[in-house]
Amino acid sequence: MSAMGVNQALDFGAHTVVLASSGNAAVSAARYAQAAGLACEVATYEGMPSTYVQQLNQLGAQRFAFADNAARWAFVQMRAQQPGYLALTNHHLPALGSAPLAVEGYKAIAHECHASGCVPDHVMVPTARGDLAWGIYAGFHELLVAGHLQRLPRIWVVEPLARLSLVLGGMDAMSAVRSTADSLQALTGHFPGVTDQFSTAGSTVTYLQWQAVDRTAGGAVVVGDAKARAARRLLTREGVSAELCAAAGLAAAQQLRARQTIAADAHVLLMLTASATHDPSWPDPV
Repeated sequence: MSAMGVNQALDFGAHTVVLASSGNAAVSAARYAQAAGLACEVATYEGMPSTYVQQLNQLGAQRFAFADNAARWAFVQMRAQQPGYLALTNHHLPALGSAPLAVEGYKAIAHECHASGCVPDHVMVPTARGDLAWGIYAGFHELLVAGHLQRLPRIWVVEPLARLSLVLGGMDAMSAVRSTADSLQALTGHFPGVTDQFSTAGSTVTYLQWQAVDRTAGGAVVVGDAKARAARRLLTREGVSAELCAAAGLAAAQQLRARQTIAADAHVLLMLTASATHDPSWPDPV
């Protein structure tokens, strides 16, 4: 996503990329922007972990801290209206998804999987906005249309708090939103909550993440911090380093297997979005 988005910024003659993120997307965008000679502005939560703040500082990104999601999006929207700025993430409601060309970059994951002989039945995707989930779906859909696949894998959004799972259960994604006619700042978070899975924290449900699970007959799985830590201990024993939200994918697969939604002989792909190196929740309590 960062590679595609930064190249789009260069094509448009932008001098700055701007995004709302308090985790991996922020660091990734800052690194690619630095390599391309572009400035990077990041709207983060006030409580962004120091490990991420340090990385952004090292990469020369400018950080703007806000108390809530609405304020972050208002900042990105303001910047997007100014000449020379390209917004990489969503700043409209209802939330569709991030920059259309940027999210196309995630399709490469599906193509790389196919090229290496990996044709999963299920894909567990740690999710905040859902950009990654949509890109993986779109990539596999391209392969299906081209005749390289017999069927789509089922995409499962793994979330630390009940968000998309509530929507799929019948709750209107906008029912918790209050607004005035002219200000994003009047919008409240849709699905508030607290979690140590910082990279997938947040209160937003987007159309793209809904589309990814709807088109593949997948769904959403809520994995709390305790179960995510237990799964990370299993991965660590196998020599796999995973940030907490990434380890939650294993716990989600365990839940689906227990429900017999995943068959015993199914091929399950876990998306490990980052290692535990900079995760503020690491190390896990013994």
